[in-house]
Amino acid sequence: MLKTGSFKKRRTAQWVMVLLFTMAFSCSSALWGQQELLAKRYLEDGEYEKALVYFIKLSEKNPYRMEYAEATVKCYQQLERYAEAEQFLLKKMESKTTFPTFYIELGYTYVLAGQPEKAPPMYQKAIDAIELNPNMGYSIGYRFQRYALLDEAIAAFNKALELKPQLNYGIQLARVYGEKGDIQKMFEAYLDLIEEGKTSSSRAMRSIDDFLEDRADAPNNILFRKSLLLRAQKRPNLVWNELLSGLFVRQGQFKLAFAQEKALLKRLQDGQMDRLFGLGDLADKEGDRKTAKACYTFIEETTQQPQYKLRASLSLLNLERAETGPNGYDKIEKQYRELLAIYPPRDQTMGLYLAYYRFLTFQQNKAKESSQQLKELLDGNLSPRSKAQLKMLLGDVLVYDQKFNQALVYFSQIQQELKNDVIAQKARFQVARTSFFKGDFDWALTQLKVLRNSSTQLIANDAMQLSLTISDNNWGDSTQVALKKYARADLLSYQEKRTEAIAELQDLLDNHKGSQIEDDALFLQAQLLQKEGKYEEALWNYQRLLEFYPYGIWTDDTLYERGLLYETKLQQTEKAMESYEILIYDHQDSYFFPLARKRFRKLRGDQIQ
Repeated sequence: MLKTGSFKKRRTAQWVMVLLFTMAFSCSSALWGQQELLAKRYLEDGEYEKALVYFIKLSEKNPYRMEYAEATVKCYQQLERYAEAEQFLLKKMESKTTFPTFYIELGYTYVLAGQPEKAPPMYQKAIDAIELNPNMGYSIGYRFQRYALLDEAIAAFNKALELKPQLNYGIQLARVYGEKGDIQKMFEAYLDLIEEGKTSSSRAMRSIDDFLEDRADAPNNILFRKSLLLRAQKRPNLVWNELLSGLFVRQGQFKLAFAQEKALLKRLQDGQMDRLFGLGDLADKEGDRKTAKACYTFIEETTQQPQYKLRASLSLLNLERAETGPNGYDKIEKQYRELLAIYPPRDQTMGLYLAYYRFLTFQQNKAKESSQQLKELLDGNLSPRSKAQLKMLLGDVLVYDQKFNQALVYFSQIQQELKNDVIAQKARFQVARTSFFKGDFDWALTQLKVLRNSSTQLIANDAMQLSLTISDNNWGDSTQVALKKYARADLLSYQEKRTEAIAELQDLLDNHKGSQIEDDALFLQAQLLQKEGKYEEALWNYQRLLEFYPYGIWTDDTLYERGLLYETKLQQTEKAMESYEILIYDHQDSYFFPLARKRFRKLRGDQIQ
C-alpha cells in the first residue's frame, strides 16, 4: 500500500508534466502562428525566396491545408523554379491530400515553363474529377477562371450542372461569358437567372451595366434591348418592362422609358408612382420637358391617391412656370389658389404651401402678403418640422423684403427647436447670409466658422466660400465700400433681380479694379449672366478669373461651371472635357472633383456604373 506522501508527490509530478506539455504545445502553436504570419507577409511583399522557406515547412507540417500548398507553388512559379513546382505537385497527387485543382496548377506550371502541350491533359483530369464530386465544380471552375482559361471554366461549370442541376453556378457562368467576350450568352445567362428567381434584377444589372454604354446605337445596348424585347413577347414578365425602362433611361430615351413605366403601372399598385415621378424629374433635368409633362399628367389623371395627385400638379406648375416665364405668372398664381382651395394646410400638403408662398414672393413680388399668411399658418396644428419649414420660408421672405432683424428671429428659433437637424444647419447659414446682406460681417463670420465643419457637405462648402469672401475682403478698407457693394449685389441676386445685380457688380468692377473682391464679383456676375442666357459674356468672366486668379477661391468652381456651360449649353464637348480635366488633376480636394470626373468620363465614352 502506497504512503500518502508518495501519492501526493506522484500526483504533483503528473500535474507538472501536464503543465509542461501544455506550455510546450502553446509555444509550438505560437511559433507556427508566427511563421504563418511571416510567410504571408513575405508573399505579399514579393519576397518569394523568404516566403518559400516558411511555406514548405508549413505545408509539410499541415498537409491538409490547401492554402499552404498553393502558396508554395506560387513561390516556385514566381521564382521560375518550375521543375521543383512540378515535383512538389506530383508528390501531392500521390498522397491522400491530393485535390483536383492541383492538376490545374500543374498544367499552368507547364505553360509557364514553355511546355504548353503538357497542359491540356492536366486540365482534362481536373474536369474529369467533377464526375466523382459535382460539388467540386465551383473550385475547379473558379481556378480555371483565375488563370483566364475560360473555355475550361465553362466546361467545368456546365459539367457540374449537368451532373447536379440544383447547383447554382449561373452567376459564375455568366461572368465567364462576359470575360470571354460572348456578350449575347452573358446577357441570356443573367436573364435566365432573373427569370428563374436565382438572382435579383438589381444584382444582375450591376454586372450587366459594365458592358452597356449611354448610347442607344452601341452594339451591346442593341443586343440587350433585343434580348429583353424577345422575352417580353414570348414570356411576359414585369421585370422585362422594368429593365427596358432602365435601359432607355440610361440611353436618354425618356419617351420609350415612359411607355414601359405605363405598362408597369397598369399591373402594379399605386405606390409604384414613385418610379414615374423619378422618370419625370430626370427627363425635366435632362431637358426633355415634353416627356416630363407626359409623366406628371399621366399621374395626375390616373392616381387615386391625393398625395400623388398634388405632387403631380405641383410638378406641372413648375414646368409651366419655366416655359411661360413672367408673362404667365398671373395664370400660375390662379392655379396655385385653386389647389389651395382643394388641399387645406396639413403636414402632408406642406409642399404646396411652401411652393406657393415662395412663388408669390420671388416671382410675384408679394412679400408682405406672403409673410402675413405664413404667420397665420404657424398658428395651425402642424408638426414641429412643418413649422420649421414655414419659419425657414418666412425668414427668406423677410430677407427678400429686407426686414433682416425679423428674419434673424425666425432662423434662430429653428436652431433652438430642431437642434442637430439639417434644417437647423440651413437656418444657421441663413443667419450668416442675412448678417452678410445687412453688413454685419463679423457676426456672419462667427456663424460661418461653426458651419465649416457641417455634416452636410454642400452647406460646409457654401459656408467656406462665404467666409473666405468676407475674411479676404474685410481688411485694408475701413469703410468696406467694395464688400458692401458686393453684399448688395448678392442680395439682389437672392431676390432674383438679376438685371439689377449684374449692373451693381459691373459698377463694382469698374470702380474697384484690382481690389481683392474682384474675383468674387466676376464669378457671381458670370453665374447671373448664365441664367440670363448671356453665355459668351459669362465665358469671358470665367476666362478672366482663370487668367488673373489661377489660385483663387473660385478656381475649382469656375472650372466646373465653365465645363457645364460648354457641355450643356454650347455643346462644345472638347472644351468641356478640357475644363473638367484641369479640375480633376489640379483640384482633387474640391467638392466638384467627383462631379467633374464623372462628367469627364461620360464625355470620353467610358462605361460608368
